[in-house]
Amino acid sequence: MGLTLFDKVWQQHVVQENEDGSVLLYIDRHLIHEVTSPQAFEGLRLAGRRMWRTATALATPDHNVPTRHRQQGIEDPVSRIQVEALDAHCDEFGVREFGMNDVRQGIVHVIGPEQGLTLPGVTMVCGDSHTATHGAFAAIAMGIGTSEVEHVMATQCLIQKKPRCMRITIDGSLPAWMTGKDLALFVISRIGTAGGTGYALEFAGEAVSALSMEGRMSLCNMAIEAGARCGMIAVDQKTLDYVKGRPLAPQGEQWAMAEAAWRELHSDDDAEFDREVRLHTDEIVPQVTWGTSPEMVVGIDGHVPMLADARHAVQAEGWQRALDYMGLQQGMPVQSITIDKVFIGSCTNGRIEDFRAAAAVLRGRHIADNVKQALAVPGSGLVAQQAVNEGLDKVFIAAGFEWREPGCSMCLAMNADRLEAGERCASTSNRNFEGRQGAGGRTHLLSPAMAAAAAVTGHLADVRDFTTEGN
Repeated sequence: MGLTLFDKVWQQHVVQENEDGSVLLYIDRHLIHEVTSPQAFEGLRLAGRRMWRTATALATPDHNVPTRHRQQGIEDPVSRIQVEALDAHCDEFGVREFGMNDVRQGIVHVIGPEQGLTLPGVTMVCGDSHTATHGAFAAIAMGIGTSEVEHVMATQCLIQKKPRCMRITIDGSLPAWMTGKDLALFVISRIGTAGGTGYALEFAGEAVSALSMEGRMSLCNMAIEAGARCGMIAVDQKTLDYVKGRPLAPQGEQWAMAEAAWRELHSDDDAEFDREVRLHTDEIVPQVTWGTSPEMVVGIDGHVPMLADARHAVQAEGWQRALDYMGLQQGMPVQSITIDKVFIGSCTNGRIEDFRAAAAVLRGRHIADNVKQALAVPGSGLVAQQAVNEGLDKVFIAAGFEWREPGCSMCLAMNADRLEAGERCASTSNRNFEGRQGAGGRTHLLSPAMAAAAAVTGHLADVRDFTTEGN
């Protein structure tokens, strides 16, 4: 029997098999930010330990950094303490850090691939659930807890139990408007937020192959929202072209050797999966969430569901709670939902491709009068720099957006960017939980182009009405 992609990478990293079925897994790369690292660094200090391999780590502040007036420092005392602690710890332990005022600073899941720290076939961890992003490079990438962060720092290993493998194949062509975000939301709507629990997901099929690397990162980023341990996509020429020449990628003879090995990172034809799911792009229209879970998804041409359509009483109860929190009525057309704010950014959709797609909708248009605020927040300083070089910042500003500095921003409201109670946001982030973007805030997840369409209409709108290809 052949091996799955996950099996191939997993087997190459097993250091020891334990009697309880767990293994000691070697970790190749470690991304560090300011939220989950302070306790881990303190644990090392108290134990008198150093980090095992500092060269495999890269740190940057992202959750707490301000996205405007950065030169004035961080106003919030808790955020300031966390960022200053990261700076001090990186100095003390010799960790490479892109500090708040470094042009390379950004969201960890944007700068990892950008710098070439993320490579095909590696194991990668970070104290952040959306580490699954890096699986777009055929890496096993997992979010870990604070105690595990310390364990990896001290030993370069992690105790894990091997998950089962699920392949999600998405057949069909990829229309110009269809993004990795649309595919991710559609998958989650079909298998649910617990559908991937206990599994490593492999995304495959014609539509997945047609995605850019940035689109693949968006898709893998949200594997965690389906409950999965990680998401992965096989290596192809797009993968190699993206990685080649990155600052931390192999060079010269090492590149040739790495490329030869990486081309084997795909599931064998006779590999068997524990579960197979097959979907088709013919079923997909632009996707948007209506409720308070990433599985509460409908097509933009649809309606908020009727409680009578729930599969069981527990689901009906959850829908009712979501309707109450979101201030919606069952059966109402999705496009009748007006918005107050728009957020384009996050580790899901904060890359240059995302801003190009949104700018294509915004060019020559302006945000609607009822939209109080629209934020465009690049995922890194280098993304921002590229956008400025292409004149995209001017498009956003002319449309009425605020062009901000890099950071997690309004994705999770651990900084000054947040929703007020009752405000409704069209957001390109990854979670729409109650209070995720601010206490009492209401979040609708969608793609960057869909967010731009919502901004100029003042309500959830169909991006196909703004593109030449339409359907």
